[in-house]
Amino acid sequence: MSFRKDRSLDELARIGNVAQFVSFAPDTGKNAQQFSRVAGYDPNNRFANNRIALVELLASSSDRSINLRSFTPESPQSREFHYGLKSSEEASSLLERLLSEGMFVIANETVDVNDGGVSGVIQGDVIEFAPDDTPRCVEKEGAASLPTDLGLALLNSVYGFRPEVVDAGRGRLEFSIHPKPRGWRRTHTLMWEYEKSTRAPAQARLTWPNKFSRHIGDKAFGLMIADAMGLRVPRTTVISRRVKPFSFGQDTGSHEVWTRTCPREQEPGRFTTAKGWLDPFDLLAAEDPQGTSISSVLSQAAVHARFSGAAITDSEGKPILEGVAGEGDAFMLGKKSPERMPESVLEDVAETYLSAMRKLGPVRFEWVHDGSKVWIVQLHRGGTSSVAATLVPGEASRWEVFEVSKGLEELRRLLHSLPDDVGVRIRGEIGLTSHFADLLRKMNRPSRIASSDPASAN
Repeated sequence: MSFRKDRSLDELARIGNVAQFVSFAPDTGKNAQQFSRVAGYDPNNRFANNRIALVELLASSSDRSINLRSFTPESPQSREFHYGLKSSEEASSLLERLLSEGMFVIANETVDVNDGGVSGVIQGDVIEFAPDDTPRCVEKEGAASLPTDLGLALLNSVYGFRPEVVDAGRGRLEFSIHPKPRGWRRTHTLMWEYEKSTRAPAQARLTWPNKFSRHIGDKAFGLMIADAMGLRVPRTTVISRRVKPFSFGQDTGSHEVWTRTCPREQEPGRFTTAKGWLDPFDLLAAEDPQGTSISSVLSQAAVHARFSGAAITDSEGKPILEGVAGEGDAFMLGKKSPERMPESVLEDVAETYLSAMRKLGPVRFEWVHDGSKVWIVQLHRGGTSSVAATLVPGEASRWEVFEVSKGLEELRRLLHSLPDDVGVRIRGEIGLTSHFADLLRKMNRPSRIASSDPASAN
């Protein structure tokens, strides 16, 4: 048996917060009200008449705006849908017309999906969500997909509260969360629809970039995943364009900080990373004035760096661990070659790599070792195509030689100007885990390290 859509809302409102609404049925005279949830009134309060019900709903709405959704019991999918009505007279006129045509109608408060929150679905042990959309976002590409406990913990870290949702079991729960209190209970979580199910539980597909990782920034998302999985992440505060500042991670024992730009998607070495505090607003204005590339700025506790480096998974599924003594920014920018490191440090990094790989599969990360433990300062999921002196496999009609001494930005400009059939030979000592190598892999440009390639003299 399936309930009429407004009756289902009434049932859901008994256990959680729903958007404020009043429902109406046709052929019931001047007072067609069926169910209601309006803040400050008892559940299913009956107002004096239909118009007053709409006036009270509109006055109670956070944005002073309501929607009208019409349907029939045989087809709960919407017929006419009127969004963002701010006039009670207009809403009342529309309501009376729809009722006269035999339609059932739900009037509900307008909820802005572009308020910095997210909407999504919980089904079994999977939660999927995205910003700037309704729960239907899960039917499109790009929604974040995580195990439910991990996803709820991540949302708690970002928004400062754990979403107030019921245990969906094998069922399917549509929800949204919002920075501003909404709904008839005036909380930050709305539940929209629940369907029972006996189907086998879904499986999460934890990958990024996704729409939510772009929302808060690629580095921030990867670090939050590392933190939620129990890996050691320095205390990090995220100053975001779209949500209020939030923090996660552990104290490092240092009173210094690194300021790190956090692009929507990884762009190796392109934007500022600097030791010390920089004004994040000046940084955003200077490096991304249009607001299209950088989602946030990170203020991250410094680590007393004895050794630093990066780890990747090569094309054969094996780890490549590289690093240098001290801080690793020069190494990552190709200004310093990999150095021999103590076995104890390599063992600690290898153990961290295995821990991350068991939970995520192939991974890439940047690390800092303080002499006793490993800290993760950047994490990405997925392997690479690199092996030995081959950074990116593939053949080319000709090869362009690039001197490492020219710098990362010059390489970036070269890659954008070269025809698609031209490969790159890198002349100079760089690590397979450096931003140089990462940029070539991201651009999927056939590339070799020339100094280690006998064919480079051709």
